[in-house]
Amino acid sequence: MDHALERLVVRHTRRVPVPAGPAGDGAGAARQLDAALATAGFKLSADLFDALSGLARETVLAAAAATLDTVRELVGDHVRHNVCFVDFPANVPDTQEFWARCVTEALADPSSRKSVTERLRTGVLNLLDLPSYGTYRHTYEEMLAAHDELIATAGDRVTVLHPGRPLDDEATALYLALAGSTTPLGDDHLRDLAVLAAHRADGPQPEEIPVREIRAVVNRARLAAGADPLLDTVTDVLRLACALAGGDVALREPTRFRALSRPVRRALLGALDAVVAASPAKLADVSAHREAWKRLGERLHPHEYPRWPHAAEVFAVARGERTAPSFDSRVEELLGRNDVTGAAGLLASAPGRLLRALDRLLRAADGPEELDAVVTACERALPGASGRVVLSLREHLGNRTGEGGRHRVFVNRLGGAWVTADTRPPLPDAARERLCAALDAETRRRLPAPGRLFVDPAVLDVALPLSGRATADGLGVLPRGSVSPVEGDLLRFFTYWKQTVRSTDYDLSALVLDADHRTVTWLSYTALTAVEGAHSGDITDAPRGASEFIDLRLGAVRGTYVVPQVNIYSGEGFEEVEESFFGFMLRDAEQKGRPFEPRTVRMKSDLRGPGRVALPLAFERDGDGRWHARWLHLYLRGSPSANRVEENRVSVAVLLRGLLARAPLTVRHLVDLMADGAPAPAAWDGTAVPDGPVTYIGLDRPAGLPPGSRVFTPENLRDLIPA
Repeated sequence: MDHALERLVVRHTRRVPVPAGPAGDGAGAARQLDAALATAGFKLSADLFDALSGLARETVLAAAAATLDTVRELVGDHVRHNVCFVDFPANVPDTQEFWARCVTEALADPSSRKSVTERLRTGVLNLLDLPSYGTYRHTYEEMLAAHDELIATAGDRVTVLHPGRPLDDEATALYLALAGSTTPLGDDHLRDLAVLAAHRADGPQPEEIPVREIRAVVNRARLAAGADPLLDTVTDVLRLACALAGGDVALREPTRFRALSRPVRRALLGALDAVVAASPAKLADVSAHREAWKRLGERLHPHEYPRWPHAAEVFAVARGERTAPSFDSRVEELLGRNDVTGAAGLLASAPGRLLRALDRLLRAADGPEELDAVVTACERALPGASGRVVLSLREHLGNRTGEGGRHRVFVNRLGGAWVTADTRPPLPDAARERLCAALDAETRRRLPAPGRLFVDPAVLDVALPLSGRATADGLGVLPRGSVSPVEGDLLRFFTYWKQTVRSTDYDLSALVLDADHRTVTWLSYTALTAVEGAHSGDITDAPRGASEFIDLRLGAVRGTYVVPQVNIYSGEGFEEVEESFFGFMLRDAEQKGRPFEPRTVRMKSDLRGPGRVALPLAFERDGDGRWHARWLHLYLRGSPSANRVEENRVSVAVLLRGLLARAPLTVRHLVDLMADGAPAPAAWDGTAVPDGPVTYIGLDRPAGLPPGSRVFTPENLRDLIPA
């Protein structure tokens, strides 16, 4: 289990817990580790190298194994990446020429000649029926032999690993950071939290666990450890039951509850009884998840426990045997009577709900007095709302400028996206500006005094992670809406998947659009070559894993946008396969190397979403000819099978247009608020080290920061969001 915790710490923090062990001469082992890390684009910091060098060789080698495995998986180097065409990107054939070659080979093969001939007579021949189509034509070793060694350049990625505290301290700190997060975590982070909570449930706890989904994961571990769960609403109990059943703690998807042991049933019913006894009004929350409560009641058997009558009331409300008007129904009743002031007054008792309903209240307000009442209610409620909700409303209002022809983009918690015309009337400018000023003042009040503030300019256009579900697990991944520069001559996309049971065919494609989002061209298995570059060839089955690549010469791109995508042609979805991920590499024109070179990987993210078409990010060329990546993390529903770039190019263009019209709230916004009235933030150059701790915000942790400094990088950027 120590290795599992070490991997979590390295993956989340880019720190290596310095192991406890006897002193010795570990410098040779540390150099070996550093050299092995370099092949994957990582290196030891000087401080970490020194710390390892003072340990016994055996201790260093034991720590090296977990570290090396972790970083290789981070970058996608833990699997073998073969290609259909052995010397890709050179000598990729014309698409129709390649298909004709596959037909010729099938006709020359006695085992397939008869069936292919019969299909040709009918005029319909499926490429997938050809024995040489969709398969590797060479071994992995033969592919390696066909390529020169990578020519290293100063532009290759180097990710520095820093020394951490002992493993127990690092694991505890990571647990406290995840459990105390002010923003919801993604599914991968929730799974990691569950592992950490199982080992830290009886140890130090965060002062507060503000996100209810996170609280459910922690409560499951506390219950298993014999500690009292942290429950203060009936919905907390329902989330805990979902966590125990391995279901959705966000309560968006139905959970299939399993049989529960008597101790667990007693714990849940006792907690329910205590919550309702302390505040009977909380029964009003039951109706929001009525069906889930009914299903849970079938497993808890509340009638068997008459000593907890208040718990039985919960299920009576769920069955409709007792009325408990919900908070939302009371709000709707007031709005139905056009009593906007009354609705705002009621919502003021639940600040988060008021802020989420604000746009509707502003649109429903009749006259200046009612509008002022709504704005005033919001201003008074701001101190009681979470920082994430305050910033989310600020982002929303920043995009409600009333310009015509706009679109609304909806993205659900799983990354599913759709676009529709924005038919809402504009908000009054005066009210919107007044609210923005109030929201900024409230955020500024909550932000800690940064002291000496250092900021990497490259991080300023990174979107604030107001939800952990707006990103994906991996390396170099930024939240949805972020913009980052792309520097290099060659842009290479890659995807890898390994099926679980069924034959599965994923297709990597790239759509090129002009400035008006019209199709210029695309690269895919149906268009292996274009002016812009080449496709590595179609692989249609992945029992041992499969990879596809697209190579683009950025200077040759005829459009303004490049949108890579992964289409599921057949088989298992992104959440069903054993593993699937996407990434991109950047290389200079003179660099050679294998199709997959981990040192040139700039981004690798897991593909785990509900749709059949994945859109990880898009690339945009500005007016000066510079390229930028815009992070999407989206999934289109697509078709059950045979998804192709040709079929979804219109929907992708509409979605991209809508997303580009929306401005996310970025790190720049918080930096401006933090620097208001304080010394201007400076860029860190490492030459003039301040006497005391500093606050640093950047894409990577620099060397030489004074002890006690606060560091915010994409791995923990959520900690920058005030509570």
